[in-house]
Amino acid sequence: MSYPPDPNNPYGQKQPQGYGYPQQPQPQPAGYGYPQPPQPQPAAYGYPPVGQGYGFQPAVPQSMPGLVLTTRVLLFVIGGVQVILTGILLLVAATAKHEANTRHGDTAVFGNAAAGVLLVLGIVYLLASVLSITLGAKFGKGGPATRITTLVYGCISLLLGLLVLISGLSQSSTSNPGGPFGLIIGALWIGIAILWIVAMSTRDGVAWFNRPRY
Repeated sequence: MSYPPDPNNPYGQKQPQGYGYPQQPQPQPAGYGYPQPPQPQPAAYGYPPVGQGYGFQPAVPQSMPGLVLTTRVLLFVIGGVQVILTGILLLVAATAKHEANTRHGDTAVFGNAAAGVLLVLGIVYLLASVLSITLGAKFGKGGPATRITTLVYGCISLLLGLLVLISGLSQSSTSNPGGPFGLIIGALWIGIAILWIVAMSTRDGVAWFNRPRY
């Protein structure tokens, strides 16, 4: 005689699934009448996937690049030297004017002319010093206008340095004591001007002055 299995017996056999027994729920396959899970849409031909651009955005520099910082320091140094030269030229011009007022004839005419030339040079150096110091001060928050102005300033300085170098060469050929000094000043000024131009033309320099400002 067989006995029905005890439902409270944990060691009893599992009830087979078949006719008269409840079936376990089976996962329904996706098909007609059933919603399908969302599928990622492929990117269309010739277009980048959603959320991606055509390329990486250029990195925004967090600190001033080395060449730009060097240019800024040189602008401050050159501005200070130009202020000193302005003072010297104006002092010499005042002295020449005073001497011309105490003389007569050709000496007075020459003294007045020399005083006028020195006064003009002093004003030019004063304006150049203001420009140099102003540009250096704007390197921290300045934009493309600051970069372009510094680039133009460097090109003009390069031309002036070439003129001084040519003048020094001509004076050296005539055994003029001022020739070597002109060569040194001209070569130094050309080197500084080239550094300014390179710093304002490199990718890091352009990115620094084109960075967003908040």
